[in-house]
Amino acid sequence: MIELSEELLLRMYYKINQARFFEAKLDELVAKGKVHGAIHLSMGQEATGVMSCLALEEGDLVSLSHRGHAQAIGFGLDVNLMMAECLGKATGYCKGKGGSMHIADVENGNLGANGVVGGGFSLSCGAALTQKYQKTGKVVLCFAGDGATNGGNFHESLNLASVWKLPVVFLIENNQYGMSTPIEKHMNIENISDRSEAYNMPGLTIDGNDFLDVYNTVTKALRYARAGKGPVLIEAKTYRYNGHSQSDNQLYRDKQEVREWQKKDPVQKMKEYLREHRIFTEKQIQKMEDEAKASIDQALEFANASPEPQLNAVLEDVYAGGVN
Repeated sequence: MIELSEELLLRMYYKINQARFFEAKLDELVAKGKVHGAIHLSMGQEATGVMSCLALEEGDLVSLSHRGHAQAIGFGLDVNLMMAECLGKATGYCKGKGGSMHIADVENGNLGANGVVGGGFSLSCGAALTQKYQKTGKVVLCFAGDGATNGGNFHESLNLASVWKLPVVFLIENNQYGMSTPIEKHMNIENISDRSEAYNMPGLTIDGNDFLDVYNTVTKALRYARAGKGPVLIEAKTYRYNGHSQSDNQLYRDKQEVREWQKKDPVQKMKEYLREHRIFTEKQIQKMEDEAKASIDQALEFANASPEPQLNAVLEDVYAGGVN
């Protein structure tokens, strides 16, 4: 068990609540027609996204999935700029042109969320190869969902990372569904981590709703990769409360299943842990929750007050053109 300081626990609890409040606000804005473009919420998965990123060291890199708000908040992205991006404002991370699925901050190590399922696998290998060549001692943390592990890019990337002993940790958020398909209908193994055996790398399955399990496991995996021993595959078993996206009517699962998973809510589980171990007073716990909620209210104010992108900027930051 890794020793956690009170300062780190405070940051963990603040950020896991910040992630929950951020997405709750986005859900509300989508219902009001204020957000355009695809939005994929990760309410119920916050422990995996937040705690794994808090295990990173300064200078490490991360590749986010399309369900990446909690991941981004855990990595330290500014919720003001995130909210502005989701609302299509010029002050957003991608100047309002990328939206929720393409929040990136490459200069500070966030290689970006990716609208392509499993699109971050090969990008992470490239970034990890750079770290190895330049001997930076830094590691890349690559996020993806369970459905992405059936794509060729997953297998090609794990094979390459293993052969070259790249400093990369592949973290799979198994939320039980690939869009509307339950995992048992598209995968004939119990644990995704078992696939690591084909590439001679460590494979671990953890409780993605347990903040301690996530933080401890990812920390050890990052140390392993940082030591030059090669990649690690981690499967975090968790659950999303919302549909795949805002257009999902969730006809493929019943409400009782959702309620059963909500009994294992990661935010509530962490709160109960802090109470049981008497680490913080009720007043301190409430203060962190209030401050996290206030930060999201302020982020919305910032986004609403931000300008729309100018029409003459539509072709700026375009990195690929058509065929001549």
